Amino acid sequence: AAALAKKEMDEESVRLRNLRDYLKERLTSELDEVYVNGSLEHRLPNNLNLSFAYVEGESLLMGINDIAVSSGSACTSATLEPSYVLKALGMGDDLAHSSIRFGFGRFNTKEEVEYTAHRLIEVVRKLRELSPVYEMAKEGIDLTKVQWTAH
Repeated sequence: AAALAKKEMDEESVRLRNLRDYLKERLTSELDEVYVNGSLEHRLPNNLNLSFAYVEGESLLMGINDIAVSSGSACTSATLEPSYVLKALGMGDDLAHSSIRFGFGRFNTKEEVEYTAHRLIEVVRKLRELSPVYEMAKEGIDLTKVQWTAH
């Protein structure tokens, strides 16, 4: 297995990077307020972490429950706390809570990535249609100046 991995590593890294970049391009071309978490240059080719502003990560995960992804980092996957890595990068709680981590592997296909992109676009749009905060942001309301009250 190690010999095979070493032999195919360079070619497989290119293939995985292409799948990762294809997903990123599909999502960022169809949706606004999608952010890449971390550097695209300094990361493994099989990893992509994105935040979808104005979408709760857990709701997004439920909407795409047929796709194997996770919110936050592997280190915090058992908690509802946002990834401490994303927080260390300076990300606020809202975006950290809307982050989804994608991992690509040897057996993933472009068709699977296209399916993932299609489902994410569909679910993010639906969740944002239900979000008064997204509507307020699109109307130009400065959400940092809104005084929120609990009933």
